[in-house]
Amino acid sequence: MSATARPPRMHHLSAALLLALGSPLAAFAQSQPTAAAASPEARTLDKIEVTGSRIKRTDVEAAMPVTIIQKAEIEAQGITSAEQLLQQLNIASSGPDSLAANSGVAPPGTRGNNGVSGANLRGQGADATLVLLNGRRVAAHGLAGQVVDLNSIPFAAIERVEVLRDGASAVYGTDAIGGVINFITRNNYQGITLTAGADVTQEGGGNIFHGSLLGGWGDLDNDRWNVWAAVNVKQNKILRGNQRDFVNSFQADRGLSPDTRGTPFANIVTGTGSMIGGGLKDPVTGLTKTTINTLRLPGGAGCENGGDMMGDYGDKIWASPGASFGCAWDYGRARTIQQPVDTVQGIGRATFKVGENHEFFAEFMGSKVTSKRQFEAQQITTSINASATQLDAYELNANTKATYDAIYNQLHDYFGNQANLVYGSPIAYRWRCEVCGPRQIETTTKAYRALLGMTGSLGSWDYNIGLSRAQSKAESMTAGGYYYTPQLKAALKNGVLNPFLMPGQSQSQAAYDALAAADASGLQIYEGTSTTTTFDASFSGSLGFRLWSDNDVQAAAGVDVRREEYEFGGPAEWVAGNAYVFGVPGDASNYMSPKQRNVKAVFAEVNLPVVDSLEVNLAVRHDRYDGFGGTTNPKYSFKWQPMDWLVFRGSYSTGFKVPDFAKLFRGVTETQYTGLDLADPATCPKGQYNPDVANCSEQIRPDIITGGNPNLKPEEAEQRSIGFVIAPNGNFNVSVDWWEIERTNTIRSGFNLSTMTANYPLYASNFIRDSGGKIIAIDQRYINTGGTLTRGIELDSNVRGDLAGGTWNIHLNGNYLDTFRTKTFDSLPYSDNLVGEYERYYNLPIRWKHTVSAGWARGDWAHTLTQVYRGGYKDWKPGGVVNGYNPPAWDGNVDAYITYNYSLTWTGMENLKATFGIRNLLNTDPPFTVRYLDDGDGAGWEARVADPRGRSFNLLLEYRFQ
Repeated sequence: MSATARPPRMHHLSAALLLALGSPLAAFAQSQPTAAAASPEARTLDKIEVTGSRIKRTDVEAAMPVTIIQKAEIEAQGITSAEQLLQQLNIASSGPDSLAANSGVAPPGTRGNNGVSGANLRGQGADATLVLLNGRRVAAHGLAGQVVDLNSIPFAAIERVEVLRDGASAVYGTDAIGGVINFITRNNYQGITLTAGADVTQEGGGNIFHGSLLGGWGDLDNDRWNVWAAVNVKQNKILRGNQRDFVNSFQADRGLSPDTRGTPFANIVTGTGSMIGGGLKDPVTGLTKTTINTLRLPGGAGCENGGDMMGDYGDKIWASPGASFGCAWDYGRARTIQQPVDTVQGIGRATFKVGENHEFFAEFMGSKVTSKRQFEAQQITTSINASATQLDAYELNANTKATYDAIYNQLHDYFGNQANLVYGSPIAYRWRCEVCGPRQIETTTKAYRALLGMTGSLGSWDYNIGLSRAQSKAESMTAGGYYYTPQLKAALKNGVLNPFLMPGQSQSQAAYDALAAADASGLQIYEGTSTTTTFDASFSGSLGFRLWSDNDVQAAAGVDVRREEYEFGGPAEWVAGNAYVFGVPGDASNYMSPKQRNVKAVFAEVNLPVVDSLEVNLAVRHDRYDGFGGTTNPKYSFKWQPMDWLVFRGSYSTGFKVPDFAKLFRGVTETQYTGLDLADPATCPKGQYNPDVANCSEQIRPDIITGGNPNLKPEEAEQRSIGFVIAPNGNFNVSVDWWEIERTNTIRSGFNLSTMTANYPLYASNFIRDSGGKIIAIDQRYINTGGTLTRGIELDSNVRGDLAGGTWNIHLNGNYLDTFRTKTFDSLPYSDNLVGEYERYYNLPIRWKHTVSAGWARGDWAHTLTQVYRGGYKDWKPGGVVNGYNPPAWDGNVDAYITYNYSLTWTGMENLKATFGIRNLLNTDPPFTVRYLDDGDGAGWEARVADPRGRSFNLLLEYRFQ
């Protein structure tokens, strides 16, 4: 008897895993055992291809750890999007990949990420996690050009999700370093199903509404054809920072204060030739003051009276004694902390049976995603002798004289006669232009994938052939709050716009008219298109011989040929005359002409049942990229089952990741540093500007250079894992897997300035100087350098039984991050272990995360209670705390974030299923953190860990028409 005809040999482990995979909530909590699970020996399995291998098999436990999440599990949790699903998976990292975490202003290195939600496994980044739809690639987001946007996945048609918790470059090629997520749709569906749902927050804002229609006709077995199609509509409403009380940046006693000097009543700042020149000496302390708000001077009205969300600048927290008379503004409360996103998704598939062993299929997936990011109003920083693209300081003229004189007199009353206090010189200032309104960028992304293919068997061999074309095209437009620079410049220069108005005062009608004339809404910022055309073919089957086992040696082989194309552009007139828009996150140098590269790959895999208890799998893939040459990556894995209830498994593989087009070819951007805190780190320790410290008293504002590097090389990786699965009976199983990923030749963009200035000898070559030795630019472009080392342990356990006429279950899934080390340069050793330490920009290396669920089901009712735990970590330290300042209520640690979700499913009416749920049952706020990012999502909470929506109530109704 051949291996393909032999009935599968079932044992305790198979029974337990079938029980887990076949029941709702297996990934979070097993709530309902199925009949097949209750009697596993009676079940015959078809051969299936599980993510991570090209070889079809009947045995569900393999050498690689794969998490399989069924549609019923997803619905029972009230999950309505791929992003929400990833938030429940502990292998998914706490990174800046969600719609909340990337809701800030896009810096040059990530321009175009508007509205993108990415998948990030094992802390390797969303661009190192491969996302598949039905086992094949989809296009990366048109603007981002790096990652697949999860919003484009047709979630309503998903039958199951397979998550490979291992590297897979030997099987799938580039990007599969952190792991693989494979969204698998239905294959043979008949009937019509209508679904409608809502997820409404208790405190308002951030509501979610969705509906879908799925219809299918024909039966593959009887009619020899099947056609089905689905459409899904979803609306995520906006959630603003001022709608949640935990968003509050003025908590100076705890170490949190806004590091912004752009306030509704403007701060006066230094500038050569300005009213206060290089600063004014405090007559009491003798220290030089470089940022002054007249509201905060002794006897003044106080910063809190200067406008909405104003308060004292935290000069001690930010180690800026020159700003002790400055005011700040809580722009975190003005930010969007959950992006508004409207999504329309559609997918259809037609399958035709040819003979008994062949199927021809055609599939089309399309989506339209519209995201409107909203940010705080423009911060206007003025310059003396401003260029055409800069804004002028506040000059003394007939329109400004009354305000100008009032400011001068207040300064003179306190500071007295000083050489730097010059009447008649322009006032350099920083102003929050609230009258300009919030900045808004609307991004529309249209994506599709068309696929033709055949699958079937020839004798004992299976084949799968496909030809596909996938594209994502996105466009970002200004939607409010942006203004043409020349008109805005004129309105400020002539005093029509007044940056020194107190609450209760308003701008003149002339000011409103000037802003209306300067409005740049509806203007394209940039557009991008990512296209992937792929032909792939794979064959798998028995080699017709055995080693010392009852099972045949199996093999797979195939080819993967694709063309990747990318372009990123926008209107050429950005830099021409009146078309220049102030503060818009786009510039001509970021644009690139269309680029393309061809990729040709061959792969092979052999599964060797050495003896009945030992199986070894060998895989290898060779990829050849235009411009990079060839790379060969093997994978070795084993499964040893010494007893029916015990399996040991392990793997070793190498991986690679080629640079995306943007990192290679994005134009060079030079943007002037707008901060007021930088000095030359060659002479000033850590480069911290301080006018009262020798060698630190000269402030610098160099250009920051960002952009692509055509000389980048692929990253390389090595992955290792070993673990075991114990399943003594059908009601209990536990698995533990240790893993390690080491990446070298990593591609890094602009090291943050604080790191570069604090370690100046290492980065000296990045500081560009003129002939006189003055720093004129800092180079932060992409380079290949250094590496990372990450290790962890994953735990999964299920237990179930009978109770009160029903069935109960408990499921625990956890991830223990043991090691995260980095090195900046290849010549340096790895850093200390950073697990549990704060990482400001990328993945938070949280030591322990888990999801534990308890379920009970009887008759038509099923209950599930889930705890989601995200461990605490050390908090970030602002500059003043690093230098020794200790705020009165300083903690230094961020608490664990623990939430509970409850769901109730009822199936008491024929063809109807209703699920009611409460997310964040206890309405737990995100834990406090002093985190504060200029281009992030606000302050006082961590979007990479927490859900800002709070308690919400969700209802999902599904009705199937016969």
